[in-house]
Amino acid sequence: MLDIILKNFKNPDEVRVFEKGKFELVKLPNMTIGKATYKPGWKWSQDVSPLAGTEFCEVEHLGMVLSGSATVDFKDGKIHRVTKGDLFYVSSKSHDSWVLGDEDYVSIHFLGSEQYAQKK
Repeated sequence: MLDIILKNFKNPDEVRVFEKGKFELVKLPNMTIGKATYKPGWKWSQDVSPLAGTEFCEVEHLGMVLSGSATVDFKDGKIHRVTKGDLFYVSSKSHDSWVLGDEDYVSIHFLGSEQYAQKK
């Protein structure tokens, strides 16, 4: 067993590219970490839905926002906003998301990365 593994998002193990964004993956033993980068105008139900094969995202997330801001919308009438510095947990209950403003949204995902933007 190795004592240390060093990886960097400058050289990810996998990149999933879609309209107005990308999701980079770094694979470590027992964990895959994702980095989401979305351009202004990005919306999950428009840009990622065709890759996932579902109308809305059904992946559980645990992460941190590095820059920009976005929404989480569970269709319950309330739109939740996440911004730079926020730690977030989002359940696997169907939800939509979109970038707010004119700044790129970037976040790191510690949970759900392997399933994100993949066909069910």
